[in-house]
Amino acid sequence: MQLWLTTVLAATALTVPAVPAVPAGLGSAVASPGRQADFAAAAREHGVPESVLLGVAYLESRWDANGGRPSTAGGYGPMHLVDTFPAEALDGTVGDALGDARGDEARPMPRARVEPLASSALRAAQQAPRATLPQAGRLIGVAPTRLRTDPAANIRAGAALLASYQDHPSSNPADWYGAVARYSGSEDPAAARRFADEVFSVLREGMERRTDDGHLVRLNPVPDLPPFVDRDESDLDASPAGAPPFTDEQIGTDADTGTGAGTDADAGAPVITDEGYDSAKAESGARHAECPASLACEWMPAAHRRFGKKKHRDYGNHDRLSRTRSVDYIVIHDTEGTYRGIPSLVRNPKYVSWHYTIRSRDGHVAQHAATNDIAWHAGNWDVNTRSIGIEHEGYLAKGGTWYTEAMYRASARLVKFLAAKHRIPLDRAHILGHDNVPGTTPATVAGMHEDPGPYWDWAHYFHLMNRPFKAAENGESIIIRPSYATHRPRFTGCDTAKPAKACPPHGASAVWLHTAPKASAPLVKDVGKHGNKAATHSVYDHGARASTGQRYAVAERRDDWTAIWYLGQKAWFHNPASAPTAIPAKGLLVTPRKDNVKVYGRAYPEKSAYKLAGHQPLRPLQYTIGTGQTYTLGDTVTGSYYAANAFTPSRHVTTTGRLRYHQIQLGHRVMFVKAKDMRVLH
Repeated sequence: MQLWLTTVLAATALTVPAVPAVPAGLGSAVASPGRQADFAAAAREHGVPESVLLGVAYLESRWDANGGRPSTAGGYGPMHLVDTFPAEALDGTVGDALGDARGDEARPMPRARVEPLASSALRAAQQAPRATLPQAGRLIGVAPTRLRTDPAANIRAGAALLASYQDHPSSNPADWYGAVARYSGSEDPAAARRFADEVFSVLREGMERRTDDGHLVRLNPVPDLPPFVDRDESDLDASPAGAPPFTDEQIGTDADTGTGAGTDADAGAPVITDEGYDSAKAESGARHAECPASLACEWMPAAHRRFGKKKHRDYGNHDRLSRTRSVDYIVIHDTEGTYRGIPSLVRNPKYVSWHYTIRSRDGHVAQHAATNDIAWHAGNWDVNTRSIGIEHEGYLAKGGTWYTEAMYRASARLVKFLAAKHRIPLDRAHILGHDNVPGTTPATVAGMHEDPGPYWDWAHYFHLMNRPFKAAENGESIIIRPSYATHRPRFTGCDTAKPAKACPPHGASAVWLHTAPKASAPLVKDVGKHGNKAATHSVYDHGARASTGQRYAVAERRDDWTAIWYLGQKAWFHNPASAPTAIPAKGLLVTPRKDNVKVYGRAYPEKSAYKLAGHQPLRPLQYTIGTGQTYTLGDTVTGSYYAANAFTPSRHVTTTGRLRYHQIQLGHRVMFVKAKDMRVLH
């Protein structure tokens, strides 16, 4: 602990003024009861500028308490003090090992090979991240158990920890850049600087929001902050005791890898704005990260090599192309495991792959495959060939249950950059969750993945990309948009030992869908997932859910309830005018020309189109739709199939047909129908 901080703590312990004055420069927020006052008091006690303390906490938790539950990185409370996860929370299979992530019938991946690699990943993992919660507790003499559940104590401890990283007292927020970088917990200097840059971006913007437990907190904009462009690394040298060491060596990168960090292009704005591209190469096998200049991105290459006896077919863990590919989707995943296991998994040719991983604690981005490469991540080969996959450290429900603001912001910057680069529309028809990817055949529908699940805040995510979901005047369809902060539907299944037990109350992006306009009515059926049985309330069951940002055609309205067309049936959700869970929307709709129109999980060409590659049969899924039903149109594509059954890209074959497909929002997942079977409603 620094000598100046020891003096401050001693003085505070000896005398507490009845009406403490706010030191000049230590904060501009108006003192008020509750969370705001907790930040002000902690800032005074530990000599931290209040604006800096608020900025750090906002980037970690958005000032929320989260009911004493850990984040997906194991952090607690408004200050995101990190503790270790209990071992039982980390048991099971990591990542996309469950099912066939490649999703190509022509060359299925054996589960017996992939799943053991994932379940053993942590045994070969990097060293566990440093736990800050016990250290912070020692600084203020408070037990760790209290820091998890008492927001005021958590803020005090976080302020003490931040102050312990500061080498000299100062009321100037700009002087705290190095301490803020160390607070990130990152051992990578570029990632630590990126975290600090984002905190100071928050300070420039200013923020105000009501927390998950009802406290209004405000951070007034801090003017005249320096941009911290090309800040000298000496600012991060000489880490104080207990702080992570900083070296020039990038963790887990190749020697020839370049990384870049810069300042925010959106300084002073409440959302993330367009950014220029860096000079990263985009061709297959690129050796540099493809990222916006404002992100510190690491190149952590995925394996691309042979490993078996079959000359060309035993290879992994992704496909490279000899041409430029077209990208239609970005798929959002969660890892269902910690970041520690990622390096060993992604470098194993027998495992699966994805393009990027984002670390929860500080928003650090690692790229594994060039965006022109086909990663094996979505469980649907058609989607894989046309998508970029981004994994986010965390869990749908077990372990941690909330994502840090640092992760949301880094991901939003990355997605906006990639969408602009590849001309991908920023909407929920093209920015998909893994849980929105359709099954490939009837046999795979039930086993498709459910991440990132209902706790991913899609509304906040799109707001950060400057694409908020807004109501359209006289809209003929609707976009699901409950208030994440106050909408807390009942889920079960968070406790694997007691699957019927209700999950702790939590903000959610999903609404439940019923067979009739009343809460007591059964949930609708998903015949592909459950056969003739109703869906369940499990957090892992999306069979009767609609998610924020998804657009649906309205089937009927009755009092406080709205029905949408969903999986061939009317599905009702509670949508009262006093607290709406959906907004009017505009966009193209389609309706069947006949009854029993077939639905597909892949947009493959007709049989006659195959000349050089093996024919891939068109296998309809379990669903059909009929006349009188209406669905939203997300895109129209020509059927194609990319045959990549050899290690060498020159052996790959592209088959493009004449058959056209409409992508529709059929249920929770998008699916495809033949354009000739549908009529477009203008």
